[in-house]
Amino acid sequence: MSAPQAIRVLVVEDDPVAADAHALYVRRVPGFVLAGIAHSRADAVQQLQRTPVDLLLLDLFLPDGHGLPLVRSLRSAGHAADVIAVTSARDLAIVREGVSLGVVQYVLKPFTFTTLRDRLLRYAEFRAAAGEASGQEEVDRALAALRAPQPVALPKGLAPDTLQAITGALRAAGPDGVSSGAAATALGISRITARRYLEHLVGTGRAARAPQYGQIGRPELRYRWLG
Repeated sequence: MSAPQAIRVLVVEDDPVAADAHALYVRRVPGFVLAGIAHSRADAVQQLQRTPVDLLLLDLFLPDGHGLPLVRSLRSAGHAADVIAVTSARDLAIVREGVSLGVVQYVLKPFTFTTLRDRLLRYAEFRAAAGEASGQEEVDRALAALRAPQPVALPKGLAPDTLQAITGALRAAGPDGVSSGAAATALGISRITARRYLEHLVGTGRAARAPQYGQIGRPELRYRWLG
């Protein structure tokens, strides 16, 4: 049996930094290949005319117009590529319109690699479903693949708001990372509390830690966001 063909993704994003990040994320997910990057609606149309694409990772706010009219025009032209919409807008009217046009997923900015990886893998599972369903349950299972999982419960003693604050501090620190003491000072919490949250992020694969050696004393652990 031959291996399944990789899913070809066109990233449509006007911000060059975000576009490069999204492209990197796509390349890191098994079973997906980057077909190209477009920075506008016009650029996306040109690339779709010359490059086979299975999926658009589509920013809805582009310099030459909104992304949903682009999807509508592609459907009218016979393009069958699926769409995962990427947006910072939370207008549910836009979500409903996107669903009517065949948008299969929405990802709210900013998002991490883990979030996009989950959506892509679920899309791949949905896409892989083939043949005739034996009944309602099988149809429901195929559609359920597109739904996001319920959030994993936090360990006892950890609060979502504090975790979000720690995550923000870690991401803002960039590649140099942050120590538990610095995070605690910035957020007004104890160093022990900050370290618990940082260690939780390490344990779930969203952060890494490494010792930083100074001139005297014990090395200081610094935590770095992996995304």
